[in-house]
Amino acid sequence: MCLIAFAIGASQRWPLVIAANRDEFLNRPTAPLARWTTDAGQEVISGRDLRAGGTWLGLSPGGRVAMLTNVREPHPVAGERSRGELVMRWLEGQMDAGGFMAQTDSAAYGAFNLVLGDFQSSAWHWLSNQTDPDAGPIRGWQSCALKPGVYGLSNGALDTPWPKTRALKAALRNALDADRQEDLQAGLWSALQDRQRPGDAQLPRTGVPLALERALSSVFVDFPEHAYGTRSSTVLVARAGERASTEVTWDIEIDEVTHTHDVRHGALRGSDKRCQLIWQQGRAPL
Repeated sequence: MCLIAFAIGASQRWPLVIAANRDEFLNRPTAPLARWTTDAGQEVISGRDLRAGGTWLGLSPGGRVAMLTNVREPHPVAGERSRGELVMRWLEGQMDAGGFMAQTDSAAYGAFNLVLGDFQSSAWHWLSNQTDPDAGPIRGWQSCALKPGVYGLSNGALDTPWPKTRALKAALRNALDADRQEDLQAGLWSALQDRQRPGDAQLPRTGVPLALERALSSVFVDFPEHAYGTRSSTVLVARAGERASTEVTWDIEIDEVTHTHDVRHGALRGSDKRCQLIWQQGRAPL
């Protein structure tokens, strides 16, 4: 997944909203959004990478959420392990973010961003194994706890102000003002389909060739000549509602459109998937 805007605790009506596009090579085998059970017996909702295993965004009935993006590098260093397993480690585990870092060798993975959330503890963290872009292949942990707010994450560090990241964050802020979930989702789906590329003066300089920088600069990436592009778009919305005086119920609905690319004819088709979870917890704020 290469672009995410997410709001945690920024709206009383919508305590969690995620809008995300996953960019990937078109021939990489992938299973779409579904509710499934892992080998460890944990039920999750996610898509699946059928080549290396793991996923890029997932959630569990226990209230755990994880989101992953790669970090763009001019000369990427392949890790010994697939980054997608990081999401599964969080969804299947019981540790907090500190325990996760203590139990995970960050150097075993290519450069990544990872957002970890837990509705039960109301804790959210951003983690990365790239501490210094000028340090080459040196890896280590950096992390920060996330306060309530609206965040953006692409293939740089958290809230790096790339044009497409700013655009999707702005769309999410506007969507949070919606009174109806249908209106909130409509605004986010529209924003996720934006193929407009900024001018060269606005492009980030990440060390990749300019033609590639241009192709990756839009919210929705369409790069058929490289057999690469946005494979799926996801919108997750949590609604808060009281069930009892000491309990809050979070009704979590996640929608995904999987885009089928016809490289020969430049056509795009989409198929919809929808899953739902009910999480219950005490009154502790997000």
